[in-house]
Amino acid sequence: MAKVKYYYDSENLAYRKIKTKIVTKFGYVALFLLASALFGFLCFLLILNTPFLETPKDRLLTRELDNYELQYALLNKRINQLDEAIATLEDRDNNVYRVYFNTSPIPVEQRRAGFGGVNRYAQLEGYNNSDLVVSTSKRVDELTKALAIQSKSLDEIAKLAKDKNKLLTAIPAIQPVKNENLRQVASGFGYRSDPFTKVRKFHEGMDFSAKTGTPIYATGDGVVARADNKVSGYGNHIVLRHGFGYETLYGHLSRYNCKPNQRVQRGDIIGYVGSTGRSEGPHLHYEVHKNGEVVNPINFYYGNISAAEYIVISKLANQENQSLD
Repeated sequence: MAKVKYYYDSENLAYRKIKTKIVTKFGYVALFLLASALFGFLCFLLILNTPFLETPKDRLLTRELDNYELQYALLNKRINQLDEAIATLEDRDNNVYRVYFNTSPIPVEQRRAGFGGVNRYAQLEGYNNSDLVVSTSKRVDELTKALAIQSKSLDEIAKLAKDKNKLLTAIPAIQPVKNENLRQVASGFGYRSDPFTKVRKFHEGMDFSAKTGTPIYATGDGVVARADNKVSGYGNHIVLRHGFGYETLYGHLSRYNCKPNQRVQRGDIIGYVGSTGRSEGPHLHYEVHKNGEVVNPINFYYGNISAAEYIVISKLANQENQSLD
């Protein structure tokens, strides 16, 4: 039962009942309805943000997000495995391949450098799983860059291997006259007595004494640069250009078995021993040049003689006797 309120009427000295106006009653009702609506709306928002009320669409989106997180986790696991494989390859590249071919290793700072400048991942930020997506994208980009650098390095190693194989076949590595065809190693590299003037002068090659017509072999792969007698003193002679700074000269030949610009291989017969030019008897005068400088040919016979034979030839070549040219 509603309480009845009174007020004191001082003029009539009596208590009178307070009557509520219709407008005031409507105001109270409106205020109550507004407060009820606001309270209901707040409760509705609260319920929407709790797991107790989940629509089928919400459940589907949640399942998709969970699936994406699982896929990213699996992707990161695969990235870890690829990263380990690339790191192993990089280590082998620096410490095996590049050491073998005597070339500088690629520093880690260059292999695994990041991407500077603008933010490449701005479009991926601002989402619930942005950190996971951005970090994964960065790792994929870094691995892609590392793979590109490693691929370029392997291309370089392949070229070095190809060049090294060419170098090994180009180096003048055998004796130009076989031991069974030799009479003797008549003179070696260094100061010798000139056979004509008897003056001590520098002998720039080695003299192999042999019968006229004894085969002379190319000591390394190369191209015939000249085969003529236009240089004073050498008579009929051949010059082979092997590449990599190597040249060999074969002097005093009786005849040729090659012609200029012809490509020859190590072991090919290019001419025959003779005594043309400034010569005291049938022999081959043989020189080795490296980057334009004469070097001792005896250091290049490892391809077809044994250690014992090398010692014998070395002793004979180092005797300071008279040369044959």
